Amino acid sequence: MIEVNHSLPPAQWEADVDRLLDCLNPWLIKHWQTCLVAAVDEPFYQPARSVDDLHQIQFAHGYFNSALHELAHWCIAGEHRRTLPDFGYWYEPDGRTEQQQKTFERVEIKPQAIEWHFANACGRTFRVSVDNLSGEPTDSKPFQLAVAEQARQYQQQGLPSRAADISRLLRNAFLNGSDESFEFDLNP
Repeated sequence: MIEVNHSLPPAQWEADVDRLLDCLNPWLIKHWQTCLVAAVDEPFYQPARSVDDLHQIQFAHGYFNSALHELAHWCIAGEHRRTLPDFGYWYEPDGRTEQQQKTFERVEIKPQAIEWHFANACGRTFRVSVDNLSGEPTDSKPFQLAVAEQARQYQQQGLPSRAADISRLLRNAFLNGSDESFEFDLNP
């Protein structure tokens, strides 16, 4: 087994992160030459630097939900994007203008809908994130509804292949394989 080097020590991880990593990293490494890494800094996708290296899905500060969110982005990224740092996406930090926020929301609908499924597969509560606390005020309700609608579509039509595999692994690890009903609660 390949050893994964986390920049954040396990003592600083949120509860159940070790369980999440134990559940997913063997599968990610074996099938995708990829690993989840608890990072000190903000989330970032680092493609492998050599053929013997692993791609890294780095999640923020040992937070469980950050890991789920970054995994969702990885599930959507195509083969070419998985060769680019941070999948080649732009990112404007907190403090976005209204137009920047709308752009952010458009690209976040599918990842957050997948993250919702992942959270459900772990028996955890999901909350839509607008990730713009100090930016221009916007009405987040349309974005929340769009994420919920996409999550419903995934429930009816199926998740993308990698997301479906991850959801199954999470359900087995956290819910003993139970196929509980999906919850669509938009309340904070």
